[in-house]
Amino acid sequence: MAEQLVIRVTAMPTDLNPYGGVFGGWLMSQLALGAGSLASRVGKGKAVVVHATDFTFPGAMAVGDELSVYAEIVGTGRTSLTIFARGEGRERNSETVIDVARGQFKFVLLDKNERPRTVERAADG
Repeated sequence: MAEQLVIRVTAMPTDLNPYGGVFGGWLMSQLALGAGSLASRVGKGKAVVVHATDFTFPGAMAVGDELSVYAEIVGTGRTSLTIFARGEGRERNSETVIDVARGQFKFVLLDKNERPRTVERAADG
């Protein structure tokens, strides 16, 4: 599955760290929300994150900048989906875009009884 846009949001003053930049924890949470949206859509139901790793923050954002989160499935297990998420920041008053965050998440699909359930395979694969 190719990378796709899953979330777009504007950084607000409450999203800043004590030094005035966008807080890395906020960026991580936005990546997790985007990856979770993709996991639930592809998994056709509840998906919970069980592992998050490989976070990097190659760029910085300021208040008012727009964050676009892109995600793609990079692995499929019996009951899990591994998703790579990437955040791009766009300066509020321009078209300048830079990578600001990356990370990988593993989600387990759950059934109605909160038990892991098997990932449905695509008809062609």
